[in-house]
Amino acid sequence: MPIPEEVTGDEIDKDVRQELQSLPKTLAEDVARNLVMVARLIDEDPEGAYGYSRVALRLASRVAAVREAAGFAAYASQKYSEALAEFRAARRMTGNVELWPVMADCERGLGRPEKALDMAGAPEVHKLDKAGQVEMRLVAAGARRDMDQLDAAIVTLQSPELASNSVQPWTARLRYAYADALLAAGRESEAREWFAKAVEADRDGSTDASDRLAELDGVEFTDALDEDGENDTADASDAVAATDKADEPEAAPQHSGADDAENDENDENDENDESAVEAKNDEGVDKD
Repeated sequence: MPIPEEVTGDEIDKDVRQELQSLPKTLAEDVARNLVMVARLIDEDPEGAYGYSRVALRLASRVAAVREAAGFAAYASQKYSEALAEFRAARRMTGNVELWPVMADCERGLGRPEKALDMAGAPEVHKLDKAGQVEMRLVAAGARRDMDQLDAAIVTLQSPELASNSVQPWTARLRYAYADALLAAGRESEAREWFAKAVEADRDGSTDASDRLAELDGVEFTDALDEDGENDTADASDAVAATDKADEPEAAPQHSGADDAENDENDENDENDESAVEAKNDEGVDKD
């Protein structure tokens, strides 16, 4: 797959670069460039990212960072079985538990919410950092909702992290999930309160909490820009047409043959009148 010339591979994280040092230099550079493309495309073009991840995987399948990148690319493309296999491989290579929540979410994607809940209660969860534990809570609540256990999903999300007034990277998503669960359970007023709290914490626009809040408040958005744009276009077209018409030279008057004959007759009458005047004047002179 083509890679832009400006992508050198130096853009990758230093830890990943260190892992690639086990490869020959040229091969390491090729793998690094493909991993950069995965990172660039994974949000806006998951399928494109997946393609680059497969190239990197073919070149360096024994590098844990490559297996992890391939897992996330497959996950973003909703290829959950493949993603789970790659995450498991990466975990075996590193012994790291940080992929545990996303592995559990893959189980949800495969239609196995019970398995996700089992993973949420596993000892590995206690080894996760705070962000990982919050992520695991979100996955567990999602699994409860998959099983139509709305009240249990709400209780799962209730935690010190949810009640905290401090804003952390996970705060907006946690509040949003809680508001959404409340709304699904028919607790609209509470849902509105938590969507508003999610908006306060969502500094980078990672959720659509503001839209959900507006929807609850009955606010409808109209695309006034498009309407004005259409009117402006029409007005501009009319103005251009009027200007073009004003700039056109006036057409020369059209004359028919009858008009020409009439003009010739008038000219002849004028000449006869002038001759009569001259004759009269001559007659007056003779009398004098």
